[in-house]
Amino acid sequence: MSTVQRRSYRYVGPPELAALIRPGGEGRRIGSTADLDDWADGLVPGELAEPVTFVVDLDGLLRVASRRSEHVACAGGGRVLSAGEMSFSRESGLWTVAEVSNQSTGYCPDTSSWSAVAEALNRAGLRHPAGFTHAVVFRRCPRCRELNIVRERDFVCVFCGSDLPEVWNVDPSSA
Repeated sequence: MSTVQRRSYRYVGPPELAALIRPGGEGRRIGSTADLDDWADGLVPGELAEPVTFVVDLDGLLRVASRRSEHVACAGGGRVLSAGEMSFSRESGLWTVAEVSNQSTGYCPDTSSWSAVAEALNRAGLRHPAGFTHAVVFRRCPRCRELNIVRERDFVCVFCGSDLPEVWNVDPSSA
C-alpha cells in the first residue's frame, strides 16, 4: 500500500495575526457528527447561521472555529492540508455542509486541497458537496511578490501588471 504525498500549507499571512495563537489552537477537532453536535451546542444562538472558519490538520481531521477566528489560530499555528470557510445545515436530522470554500488569506491553499477536505468530512460522517462551492485561486506575483486572488482566469497581478503563473506558487516551501 502506497501513501499519497500531500501538499501541506504553512501560515503566510500577517505576523501580527500569528500572535493570536493559543496553545492547542482555537479549532475544535471534528471526527464525528457527535463532535459537531457538542461543538454546536456551545455556540451562541444563531452563530451557525454564518460560515465558520475551518482547517484540515496534518492528521486529516477537520477543525472548526467561529468565523471571527483566524485560520492560524484555528490551526494552533501549525501546517494544514486545507483551510477556508464552511457553512452547515441540518437536513432530516443529519449535518450537511451547505457551502465550503478555500478562502483563507493566511494559508492560501490551492484548489487541489479539496481532496483533504472531502476526506476529513467523510471521516466525520458529514454530507458535503462534490467540491468547493466557492474556489479561490491564489498566486504570488514573481515580480512584486504580492499575493493575488485570480478572478475569471485573469492571471495578471493587480499590483504591478505582471503575468502570474498558472501553477500554485504562494509558498515555495510548502510541499
